[in-house]
Amino acid sequence: MTFSVFKNHLIINLPKLQRAIPVDPVDDDLSTCSTYDDGDAADPEDYRQPKRPHWENKVQFVLACIGYSVGLGNVWRFPYLCYKSGGGVFLVPYFLILIVCGVPLLYMELAIGQFTRRGPIGALGQMCPLLKGAGLSSVVISFLMSTYHNVIIAYAIYYFFTAFKTDQPWSDCDNLWNTERCWSAALNKENRSTFTMSKTPSEEFFDNKVLQISEGIEHPGIVRWELAACLVTAWVMVYFSIWKSIKSSGKVRYLTATLPFFLIIVVLFRAITLEGAEKGLQFFFKVEWYRLLDSKVWVHAAAQIFNSVGVGFGTMICFASYNKFHNNIFLDTLSVSLIDAFTSLLVGIFTFATIGNIAYEQNTSVQAVLTDGPGLVFVVYPEALAKMPASQIWAVLFFFMLVCLSLNSQFAIVEVVVTSIQDGFPNYVKRHLLSHEMLVLLVCVVSFLLGLPNVTQGGIYFFQLIDHYSASISIMFIIFFEVIAVSWFYGVGRFSNNIKEMFGRVPSIYFRFCWLIASPLLIMAVWVFSLIDYEPPTYHKGEYKYPWWAEAVGWGIASLSLVCIPAFAVYVLIQAEGKTFSEKLKSSLKPHFEACSICGQEYCSEPLHSFEEELLKEPIHEMNSLIQTNSNYPTTKIQNQ
Repeated sequence: MTFSVFKNHLIINLPKLQRAIPVDPVDDDLSTCSTYDDGDAADPEDYRQPKRPHWENKVQFVLACIGYSVGLGNVWRFPYLCYKSGGGVFLVPYFLILIVCGVPLLYMELAIGQFTRRGPIGALGQMCPLLKGAGLSSVVISFLMSTYHNVIIAYAIYYFFTAFKTDQPWSDCDNLWNTERCWSAALNKENRSTFTMSKTPSEEFFDNKVLQISEGIEHPGIVRWELAACLVTAWVMVYFSIWKSIKSSGKVRYLTATLPFFLIIVVLFRAITLEGAEKGLQFFFKVEWYRLLDSKVWVHAAAQIFNSVGVGFGTMICFASYNKFHNNIFLDTLSVSLIDAFTSLLVGIFTFATIGNIAYEQNTSVQAVLTDGPGLVFVVYPEALAKMPASQIWAVLFFFMLVCLSLNSQFAIVEVVVTSIQDGFPNYVKRHLLSHEMLVLLVCVVSFLLGLPNVTQGGIYFFQLIDHYSASISIMFIIFFEVIAVSWFYGVGRFSNNIKEMFGRVPSIYFRFCWLIASPLLIMAVWVFSLIDYEPPTYHKGEYKYPWWAEAVGWGIASLSLVCIPAFAVYVLIQAEGKTFSEKLKSSLKPHFEACSICGQEYCSEPLHSFEEELLKEPIHEMNSLIQTNSNYPTTKIQNQ
C-alpha cells in the first residue's frame, strides 16, 4: 500500500482509532511528542529540554516583554540620540528600521525561544550549531550590561530618598556644592541672560554632590559610599525579585511595568504647558530631510531600535522559552512593538517640551541644554520637576517610576544570564550550587563587584565607555549572525513550519522576506557605516575626550562578545563529525533535531515503534484490531501521523 493511500484510509478511520484508545490530555510543555524524559536533559546532543516553569498567564509574559522594552532606553537614550541626529529627522529611519528589522526580529526571537524552550545559547545551538556563539555573545553582552545598568537604579534610589526633603536640593544655588557658575531662573526672573559657562542647579547637584565627579577616567578617585550603598540596595531588590525565576519576577512586574505609564502621561501633560515648551517640540518634530544622507542618523536609529525593542540580547528568547508551546506570539510581538514605539514618542514629547522650557528660561538653544549619558535623566528632568506644583510629591513619584523602569530591564538582563547558565550546566549547578537561588545570588554578587568602578568619582566616565562599546557597536554584529543562523542556515521555510506547528499558520511573506533578505542587508549596511564613521566616545558634549588606553579598554570590552562567534565556530568545526572540511561543515550546520518523515513536525523525531512499522504494512481493515491489542500505543502519535 502506498503512503498516500495509507494516509487517506487513516484519515477516514481516525474516529475509530481514537475510540480504540483512551485519549489522555497532551502536556503542552511536551509539544506533540510523547518521548519526554527528564533523564535526557543532561545529554547535550538531545534537543529535549528539562521541564520548564511556565508564566502563570499570558499577561505576565507580555508585561515582562513590555517592561524590558520600555525602560531607560526610552527615557534617556531615545531623546539623546534624537538630539544627536538633528531632531525630527531621526523619527524617519527610526520607524523604518522598526518595521523592517525591529518587529520581524522580535517575532523571530520569540518564536525561537518558544519552539526550543531554551535560552539563547541552547536555542541557537540546536538550530545551527556552527553559530551557537551568537547566542553566547548575547549572554556576554547581557552580563556586561548587568554590571553597569544597575548603577542607573542606584542613582534613581539616591534621588528617590533625596526627593523626600522639603526643599529640593537641585532647585537652587544655595548649597555647599554649588559654585559661582550656578545660574537659577528662579533667582533671575527679570534678567534671563546667562553667561556661557553657567550651570543649572540640577547639573551641579548631579556632578558635584551625587557623583563628586573627577577630571577624567584616569582619575578614578574613591568609591562614593552613598552610591555604593544604593547599588547594594538595587542588587538586593533584583535578587529577591528573580530568585524564584518567573514565579517571583512575574508578580513584581504587575507593579513595575504598569505604574510608569501612568506617571509618564501625568508629567507629559504638565510639561507641554510649561512656558517655552513649543521651542523644544519644534526641534523634536521638525524634519530636515537632507540629514537622511548622514549615515550617523541611521546608525543611531538602528542602535536605538535594537536596544529598546530588546533583540540581540537574548532576553526575548529567554522570556519566550517559558511560554506554553502553542501560545500565539504574533499578537504579543505587535503589542510589545507598538507600545514601545508609542512610549518613545510620549517620552520624546515630554523631554523636549521640558528642554524647551529650560532653553527659554536660560535664553539659549535647545542643543545647548541637552547633555549626554544618564545626565539627561538626572539633570533635565529634576529641573522640570522643581517647577511643578507640589514638586516634592512629583519628584518622589518620578524617581520611583525610574526605579521601576530600570528594574524591569535589570530583571530581564540578569534572568537571561541565569537561564543560560542553568541550561548549559544543569548538573554542575545542581551538584555545586544546590539550588537556583544560589545561582542567582552568585550572578548578583559577581555583577555587583564588577560594577563598583562605576560608583567611584571617575565612575561616570567608565559608565559612558562601556555603554558606548557594548550597547552600540557589538549588538548589530551579533544580530546579523543570529539572523543568518536562523534564516539562511536553518532555513526560513523550515522555521516557518516550526511556527505553524506551534499555532497553526506560517508567517506572512513579509516576515519571511525580512528574515531572509531585508533585515540582514539593512543590519550589515548600518554596521559597516558605523565602523566607517566611527567616532571615539566623549563625555559632556565632547568637552572630555578619552585617552588612547581607555579606547583600547573599550574595544577589549566589545571583543569579549564579538570573539565568541568565530571562536565557537572554530571549536564546533573541530568537534564535528567527518573527515574532510566539507563533511565537518555540513555536520556543524545540521540542527540537533530532524523533522518526522511522516508528520513533518520537529518534535516527533523518534524512530517508528515496531507496532507502527507493522501498522504501515497491514490493510486498513486490520488497524482496529492491531490498535486494540496495543492499548499502550501513544494516542498523540496516531493523531499526528
